[in-house]
Amino acid sequence: MPGIVMQCASKAKTVVAATALLALAACSTFSPAPTTPAPLPTRGAPLDETPVVTAKMIAAQEALGQMVTLQDRLYRVAAPLLINNADLCRTQARNLLGFTAKNKYSYPGEFVDAAHAVLGYGDRLQVSGVLAGSGAARAGLRRGDTLMALEGKNLPVGQNAETLAAAMFGPLVGSRPTLSLTVWRGGANQVLNVPVTRACAFKVDLGNSDNINSYADGQRVLITRGMINFAQSDESIAFVLAKDIAHNVLGHAGTQRSSGTIGGIIDNLVAVRPDLSMLIGSAGVKPMPQELDAAADRLALYLLARANYNVEHAHAFWQRLATQYPATVLNGYNATHPAIAYRLAAIDRSVAEIKARQAANKPLLPQLP
Repeated sequence: MPGIVMQCASKAKTVVAATALLALAACSTFSPAPTTPAPLPTRGAPLDETPVVTAKMIAAQEALGQMVTLQDRLYRVAAPLLINNADLCRTQARNLLGFTAKNKYSYPGEFVDAAHAVLGYGDRLQVSGVLAGSGAARAGLRRGDTLMALEGKNLPVGQNAETLAAAMFGPLVGSRPTLSLTVWRGGANQVLNVPVTRACAFKVDLGNSDNINSYADGQRVLITRGMINFAQSDESIAFVLAKDIAHNVLGHAGTQRSSGTIGGIIDNLVAVRPDLSMLIGSAGVKPMPQELDAAADRLALYLLARANYNVEHAHAFWQRLATQYPATVLNGYNATHPAIAYRLAAIDRSVAEIKARQAANKPLLPQLP
């Protein structure tokens, strides 16, 4: 499924767009054949015929509904981590508008009709999520708004609409403080002036697997369905997301020469039906050295504190994960992050440091290597 960052991705590797973040889900997991954009009417959005519902479609609708719910939750939890920490993300910060948009062709096969039935998607791009605290949220953009025009130019429709629209948004997001966006809402066109927002340029994806893990390839963060179910609370999900964002900021996938391996795992797991045989054993991912892991834990805690999450609960979460899913679970998180005792000691020191800074009203600015 498309993720939270407006980025263009090939099948093998995601490439961060130079000026685009969170403006659109620019590249879908799937690759539909390109089409010539149909001309937009000046008024209204077209109605699509309701498909005949089959048993296969009902199953697809249920699966799609679950995926969308989990992805929306990731968006919500990630929002303050990405927006409140742009200065700590250094060269990985970009301008954003703060929304994702999809149409029914964002999904493959029977999921095209499921997207129509469950989400109301047709040929036109619709706003699928608005990032809290972003320019889009401040401008009043709403989930379900149909995208009609950008700076007075008609936006594309059909199978390749996401990619074509991203090509329109990208140059403008990087060069203008606000963008004029026309949306169809409540039976009429509305023009919104959407300001850009600076944020960490990491794509946040849902992994369609039940192993208890998460992955960071330097540009993307993926958290599995199994990890979300284990974490349970939004706060605990934030602990995992912040840790992987920290790994990306610190360049650990590159240091470990594992960007390609982890990138391949992410490419696989964002598919609606991933090849789970890729998760056998360690899936080729090297264990993270304890010094790198502890450095990511320290930065993650600062990211969390600046996003107003309670860092005092981090120790208990990571201890619970290590106890229930130790390093001997080969496709689990601790198989590639085995130095739990070293990490927990580093977490305790970092939490004490953060609390002391907060008590003294000092800025939460950790030293970065």
